[in-house]
Amino acid sequence: MTPTSHPARRRTAGHGGARRSSVMLYVVLTVFALAFVFPFWFMAVGAFQENPTTSPADLFPTGGWTLQNFTDINSRLNLIRSLANSLIFTLGVLAGTLTFGLVAGYSLSRLNWRGRGVLFAIMLGVQAIPFQLLMIPLYVQVTRTYGLGDSYLGMILPFLINTTAVFIFRQFFLSLPESLFEAARIDGASELRIMVSIAVPLVKPAIATVALITFIGPWNEFLWPFLITKNAELQPLAVSLANYISNVSRTASNPNGAILAGAATLAFPVVLLFVFFQRYFRASDISSGVKG
Repeated sequence: MTPTSHPARRRTAGHGGARRSSVMLYVVLTVFALAFVFPFWFMAVGAFQENPTTSPADLFPTGGWTLQNFTDINSRLNLIRSLANSLIFTLGVLAGTLTFGLVAGYSLSRLNWRGRGVLFAIMLGVQAIPFQLLMIPLYVQVTRTYGLGDSYLGMILPFLINTTAVFIFRQFFLSLPESLFEAARIDGASELRIMVSIAVPLVKPAIATVALITFIGPWNEFLWPFLITKNAELQPLAVSLANYISNVSRTASNPNGAILAGAATLAFPVVLLFVFFQRYFRASDISSGVKG
C-alpha cells in the first residue's frame, strides 16, 4: 500500500459523507415543502370539487369537478366587487408605504440632522406596540374626528406609514457606498434627485421585499376593515368572505366548496405577486456604480 492511499481514501470517504448529508438535507426540505404546500393544494382542489373532503384518498380526485362553487359564492357576495375593494385598499396602503418608507429611510440613513437617532429609536419602539391596542382609539379618531367611516381613505389611513418598511429601506440605504452620494453632491444634485436617480434604483430588492410584505398584510387584513366599514359595498374580500362563512354558507348546496372557492380567490393574487417578484429577491449589485 502506498503512503498516498490513506489521504485518497479519506477524501473519498469525505465526499461520500458530504453526498449523504446533501441527500438527507434535500429529503428533509422536500418533506417540509410538501407539508407547506398541502393546504394550498387542498384549497385549490376543493374549490373545484362537487364535494370537498379531507380524505387522503381524494388528494388526486379523478371526477366531480365543477365551477358551481365559484358561482354560488359570487351570487351571495359579488367576488368582483370585493376583489376591487381589496385591490383599492391594498394599493393605497402600498403607495403610502413605498413613498413614505423610501423618503423616511433615506432621511434616517443619509441625511445628518439633529434627533435622527432618537426618532429611529422611537420608531423601533413603536414596532413593539400591537396594532390591536391602538385600534379602538384609531377608530374613534378616524370616524368621529375625521368622519372617514365607511370610506376607502378611512381603511387606508392607519396603514400609510409602515415602520418595518422604513427600517428595511434604512438598512439598504446604509449599505450603499458613500462615494456615490458625495460624487452626486459635488456635481450639484439635490438630495431628492440623489434619492430618486441613484439610491432608489440600487435598492430594488428592498422595494420588492417591502411590496410583497405590504401587499400580503392589507390584502388579508380583516379586523380594521371589518371595524371601519359597515357598508357591504365597500368591504374587502377578506371581510366579505368572513361574513359569508358566518351568515350565509350553511344555506349553500356545497358550503365547503364555496368557502374554498372564496379562499382560493383571495389567495390567488398573492401567489401571482410572489411569482412575479421572486426574481427580484437577490442581492443588489452596487459595486458596478463605483469606479476606481
